[in-house]
Amino acid sequence: MPVPRPLHLAAEIGGRPHYDAGYYTALALLAERGTLDFVTLGDSFARPGPDALAVLARVAPGTGRIGLVPAVTTTHTEPFHVSSAVATLDWVSRGRAGWSAAVSDTAAEAALFGRRDAAPGDDLWHEAGEVADVAARLWDSWEDDAEIRHVATGRFIDRDRLHYTDFTGRTFSVRGPSIVPRPPQGHPVTVVDGTGAAAREAAVRHADVVLVRADDPLTARTFREEIRNRAAAHGRSPDQLRVLVSLPVELHTSADAVGLARLIADWYAQDAADGFHLRPTDVERDLPLIVDGTVPLLQHHCLLRRFYPGATLREHLGLARPAGRYARSPRAPGSPPRAAHPQPHRPGPPLTKDATAGGRP
Repeated sequence: MPVPRPLHLAAEIGGRPHYDAGYYTALALLAERGTLDFVTLGDSFARPGPDALAVLARVAPGTGRIGLVPAVTTTHTEPFHVSSAVATLDWVSRGRAGWSAAVSDTAAEAALFGRRDAAPGDDLWHEAGEVADVAARLWDSWEDDAEIRHVATGRFIDRDRLHYTDFTGRTFSVRGPSIVPRPPQGHPVTVVDGTGAAAREAAVRHADVVLVRADDPLTARTFREEIRNRAAAHGRSPDQLRVLVSLPVELHTSADAVGLARLIADWYAQDAADGFHLRPTDVERDLPLIVDGTVPLLQHHCLLRRFYPGATLREHLGLARPAGRYARSPRAPGSPPRAAHPQPHRPGPPLTKDATAGGRP
């Protein structure tokens, strides 16, 4: 029986912090055995231990197919650093990176930095949208073939294929180009929990995957239709957007895993979502039941694939690789770059607050 449309499945692997990357690698490998699209790892400045992005960068070499999506807080952090770190995760995972944009709205987290007071959620999600926007611009600031490594001329980079990113938002400014070559996916997958109104506005503008929290399939389907329509109003293709219902799960027995498979199949049949993001109460107990109980049933009913059709997270999700906004005709293989010549204005090193211009006030 052919699969009518692919069902996407993801899972959160956070919970009680662990300092051993092997712990998270084992969970990611388990999810990979179940052919899940990606795993997420939550984070906040109040959470002890290494940050989620650093943990999944360590997990990447130990896995081969599963997408890796750390939560990345856009409040208090430097947008230039966010862009560079996510691009680096995409390189070390060979195109399996995403990032889940998050905000920090507590006074305690603001006090850790001491640069500004806690701000309202609407303002923080507006800023998060600007961070997502400038991150994409920085990823595009290197054309795909900007790195030439041309031995004959001794040139490493074709500077004609690097571009400025002069961006000024409400709370920060960034100049470019990036210090990291364009990532394998062009743009690593951007994930936003769009359940709240302010976050949803950022999601319809910038997210590739939108998570929604709903208690019934009708509410989820209404969310999905709204998100697709609003994305189209911003000039985006709704077919290049995935809406996943984010469900809490607590499984104790194989019967619970069967019940979860029936719920997913029922909601999916009602067009509630493009897939599901499962949030286990106890990941060490629940994830094995999902992989060995829920997944085989979904596969038996031809709702879930049995293997990865591609290598990158975008390919798992059926999303196209974005063309760079400055892309020109690619250079013919083996052809040298144009001869170096004086230019009146060239991109210099990236500037943030840590350098001499840009960054946060």
